[in-house]
Amino acid sequence: MGYQLELRHFNYFLAVAEELHFRRAAEKLFISQPGLSRQIKQMEEILGTSLLERNQRKVTLTQAGMYLKSELEFILNHLELTKKHLKSIGEGNIGEIRIGFLGSAMQNVIPKLLIQLKNQYPGIKANLEELSNNAQVSAVLKDKLDVGFVRLARVPKSIKIKPIFEDTFSVVLPRNHSCTSDNFKGVGQLSEESFILFSQDYSPLYYNTVMSICEDGGFTPRISHKSVHAQTIFKLVENNLGIAIVPTSLQHGFQMNVKFIELKKIPQKAVLSVIWKTDNRNPALKHCMDLLLNEA
Repeated sequence: MGYQLELRHFNYFLAVAEELHFRRAAEKLFISQPGLSRQIKQMEEILGTSLLERNQRKVTLTQAGMYLKSELEFILNHLELTKKHLKSIGEGNIGEIRIGFLGSAMQNVIPKLLIQLKNQYPGIKANLEELSNNAQVSAVLKDKLDVGFVRLARVPKSIKIKPIFEDTFSVVLPRNHSCTSDNFKGVGQLSEESFILFSQDYSPLYYNTVMSICEDGGFTPRISHKSVHAQTIFKLVENNLGIAIVPTSLQHGFQMNVKFIELKKIPQKAVLSVIWKTDNRNPALKHCMDLLLNEA
């Protein structure tokens, strides 16, 4: 009975599962709504289980439907990736490596890796995507990314994690701030300031580390703004809307009216790690990881 299922059934179901709306899914697929409903019904009959709960107001996934959606996302993504690899190999290339990263990784780790790939494996194409920590973990689990560069202490068991770059932290202040490298004694001097932080959802380890830096200085920071972009944080600091604590390497590449004071005497470090799945079968991944791990 399984042989009656075709790839189109899976594509149709996934469109409905993503939209949770038959009309929108049908428009997305360029087919009629009644035709889509018939295909989904046929699929449920072949599988012998209900995948969707339907009523006049909404469509929801059953437990079986949620499981199938998760599996199909993985399978169809892997099928698309296989097609890309075949095309790349046919053109004489080694393949493609899909890299997720936090903005701070672009200051040193990513450019260095791309240069090494270009020099040693010119047949590997790199595809870059800036994503939050959690989004990278999710994408690596689903094989939508091959490697990610994150600031995390723990990841799921099916993912490997290895620290590859350790950075110090620096305070970011408006250029005209009275605090200077000469008179700076510690973060306790800044206890009355408003702080601008990277969002806790974007980077929980960073957020908690900055909180611990302030607590070691004898205060809990008053947070005025949060962002996911360093440039936004620096712009807010530049306009005297608060101060920030960021990995020191982030000071490069931005021309703004702010200054950085490195926190050299604190135990906290900004650790950047690489994550990947050991069962990832992308042939380009081994070359990439050899370069990264040998460098680390």
